[in-house]
Amino acid sequence: MLSERGAPTPVAWTRLRPPQSLMDTIGPDYIKAVAQASPLFLKYGQTVDRESAYEMLAEKLAPPPPETADLPPLLPSGVDLPPMPKRVEKAEPGVLDQVMNSPAFKSAMRSAGTVIGREITRSIFGTGRRRR
Repeated sequence: MLSERGAPTPVAWTRLRPPQSLMDTIGPDYIKAVAQASPLFLKYGQTVDRESAYEMLAEKLAPPPPETADLPPLLPSGVDLPPMPKRVEKAEPGVLDQVMNSPAFKSAMRSAGTVIGREITRSIFGTGRRRR
């Protein structure tokens, strides 16, 4: 211990009583006996293995089992199907389409739209440009 001035004081002889409990592990038998004696054992004593979210998702994502049912053919035999239509090729874009799809044109239109919108808002609400 320290004195009022913070200096250490002489050691005082003391006696310690030993603990009245066991200082060793109690073992699984004693743990089981205490748990079974608890009034909560009836409610929480049984281990329940519920279906986890992972198991539910894995079941949903699993491919369905193949069905082996004998189905009649969709078309009777001997019926000819018309030929598949040929693929239509797209025409090359014209000069106007190329200009309209260019990033520079899109940026210019966006900036013009911003300026026009700002001017319309100023004219509606009557707020002019601030002069310094």
